[in-house]
Amino acid sequence: MPSDAVVEWKQWREHRVESVSAPYGPLAVTGTHWLEDHPDGRLPGVPGVWLLDGDAVVLTAPEDGRTGLTFDGEPFTGSVRLGADTGPVGAARVGLGVRRLVVLIREGSWGVRDYDPDSAARRAFRGIETTPYDPRFSVPGRFTPYDTWRVVRVDAADGVRRGLGLSGELAFRLDGLDVTLQVAMQDDGRLWAVFGDSTSGDSSYRFRFLYPDAPDAEGRTTVDLNRAVLPPCAFADHFICPFPPPGNTLGVAIEAGERTLR
Repeated sequence: MPSDAVVEWKQWREHRVESVSAPYGPLAVTGTHWLEDHPDGRLPGVPGVWLLDGDAVVLTAPEDGRTGLTFDGEPFTGSVRLGADTGPVGAARVGLGVRRLVVLIREGSWGVRDYDPDSAARRAFRGIETTPYDPRFSVPGRFTPYDTWRVVRVDAADGVRRGLGLSGELAFRLDGLDVTLQVAMQDDGRLWAVFGDSTSGDSSYRFRFLYPDAPDAEGRTTVDLNRAVLPPCAFADHFICPFPPPGNTLGVAIEAGERTLR
């Protein structure tokens, strides 16, 4: 009979596949358009005029209503000021049929991300190659916060160097080796690591993400590499995933977790 850990991992894996293949999951992204690259406000394949105005984006659609754009589910014409969308993609305020046009901001740059449930990537999706659960890759870890939040510049999947905020270090032992990862702490307390290993770019994607549970008051958490996941840019080319920061490319083989798309 499978252990509780294996049962929980299988449930996690099923939920993970459901989330990435959902109508507005990462496979649905067909474009990310930065407004600074389109000073006339006209985005490829996206109707309307999108212009930055201070701390908001102004979207303008002609009064004839032919664009097909909707705002809060209603046909849209005229102009409206938009802030960054922070909720679920399906709840984004601007739509175009089943598509959702999500306003985002990264390091002061504003953009519009186009989600289409009928994307070619979503239709072609056949699953994720994932290594069977191995208890050897689930080990105790200890998080040590930095005195102050740090930002390092790293390359991103779109070829641009951007800042990656780091909150501290996560230390653990794997097969008798001491391992340390620089990690960020998310709003919910969970940790986030961007890492590579000796399988990266070979039998697994070029880097992966890991989200350990929030550490307790003494910094203790579990490092379960069986739950290493592919970054969003593995599913669509229009994400700006950061590459691993210095020190997070490990010299060991992490033969666990998600590896590649099928």
